[in-house]
Amino acid sequence: MSNCIFCAIAQNTAPAWVIYEDEHTMAFLDIAPATDGHTLVIPKRHVRDLWELSEADGRHVMVAAKRVAEWIKRALSPDGVNLFHATGAAAFQSVFHFHLHVVPRYNGDRVRKPWEPQPGDRDKMAAIAERIRRAAEMGG
Repeated sequence: MSNCIFCAIAQNTAPAWVIYEDEHTMAFLDIAPATDGHTLVIPKRHVRDLWELSEADGRHVMVAAKRVAEWIKRALSPDGVNLFHATGAAAFQSVFHFHLHVVPRYNGDRVRKPWEPQPGDRDKMAAIAERIRRAAEMGG
């Protein structure tokens, strides 16, 4: 897609610190890293977001993310790792090409939880679960 920076990176027409590439995916360092080693994993073909991601592309991205996380563990010795994805502007997606963040975590780093966990209302949760199960029965 024209004007997509991640497509340009995948086509090697824009610079990036690429650390992994195969037929379907590419992984490169985030230019605004949350921590040292913060990496983005993308499908090479343009996919706008999670809702457009095929199961095959999802598998390829996840396999690549697992490899990258293992290499980061060996190279940088983080204390943990987060995988993060955002679909839609409301979820803070800023580049509209599917990408998975692999964020190494270090004790005392500046990264914080994006929400404050609080127990949910059980009746509401039961109703939501039922709505999602019904949607699943519709297919897809």
